[in-house]
Amino acid sequence: MSLSCMQVQQIAEKSERLIIGLMSGTSLDGVDAALVRVYGSGMETKVEMLAFECQPYSDAEREMLKQLCSPDTANVQHICTMNFYLANRFAAIARSVAARASIPWNEIDLLSSHGQTIWHAPEVDPSLPFSIPSTLQIGDLSVLAKETGKVVIGDYRTADMALQGQGAPLTPYADYMLCRHPSKGRITQNIGGIGNCTVLPAGGAPADVIAFDTGPGNMLIDQAVIEVTAGMSYYDHNGKLAASGQVNEPILSRMLAHPYFKKMPMKTTGRELFGQGYAEEWLRQMKLFSCSPNDIVATFTAFTARSIAQSYRDFILPKYSIDEVIVSGGGACNHTLMAMLQQLLPELKVMTHEEIGINSDAKEAIAFALLANEWIEGNPNPMHHVTGASHATVMGKLALP
Repeated sequence: MSLSCMQVQQIAEKSERLIIGLMSGTSLDGVDAALVRVYGSGMETKVEMLAFECQPYSDAEREMLKQLCSPDTANVQHICTMNFYLANRFAAIARSVAARASIPWNEIDLLSSHGQTIWHAPEVDPSLPFSIPSTLQIGDLSVLAKETGKVVIGDYRTADMALQGQGAPLTPYADYMLCRHPSKGRITQNIGGIGNCTVLPAGGAPADVIAFDTGPGNMLIDQAVIEVTAGMSYYDHNGKLAASGQVNEPILSRMLAHPYFKKMPMKTTGRELFGQGYAEEWLRQMKLFSCSPNDIVATFTAFTARSIAQSYRDFILPKYSIDEVIVSGGGACNHTLMAMLQQLLPELKVMTHEEIGINSDAKEAIAFALLANEWIEGNPNPMHHVTGASHATVMGKLALP
């Protein structure tokens, strides 16, 4: 047996593991790293977060990634280069978060990397030759493994899509383990670049969980801020710009008429549907209406809030008894967005993950650490029904150091 294979076996034999989860989301704000200690596996897994770090992308990095996420601007040479470049970026933050926790590098068991999605196409596009459902995440796993000397698990979406699943959302497994409650019905709502929700019925089993993408999260708000500040800011800090603006109701109504919102779950989306081109079209429309900069940001913020609330009222609340909405991701820091959600859902308590003892920013990175733990144990994903996969499968690929 090779040294690397022996290393995997030794990790598999442990009852607790130190895992670093790595995540770069559709908002393109930076790379997240969560160092966690994981005890056990399966539905009884326990997790303790030891450190979290986010390293923001530079303006140049963010712009390059945006270009890679659009067929109009993507370049195969840039995709190839950034695939390796991001792996080195992930390696650097992995070492940094271990140092932050004062954990010697040789004690880290493995890394888990979601990578950076640059295209996610869960449905066939009839206009494209050879079109089949597919997805692409960059940040090469082998480069990450060689650079860090650690076993790496990653590229989780492809196994699900190979079994006719949507490849997303992948966080319901962690949502169930971390957020389920015996007597309260809960919705966990991540608001990253895209919004996605997980429904956790009170006292429910894994088979009772449903999940889907509600639509755009922060990506349209961020694009509006970049536009109205001429690139001086790339997000609305605490929602201050939106709080000072007025929502343009006629335009908002037209935005909410998008067919995605009427589509029944299970469903997923991303920049291929709600990306820069989509944002720029509505920015042009709002300028024709002589909207002020703050009005533009307020309208995009309301679009996210109302699309989330509308999804609940159409697809969740008629069927489930819900008490609380627990928000994570960058949107949890947007006070105006959170206030809009609470106003739209007065019968529910809208709160952040901090109120149940979980770092809102770190939740997705923690989720991928847990998926790596299940890979090491050889456990299939019990939430395959939320993505539409034909059956449960072990998700992820192995890269050896």
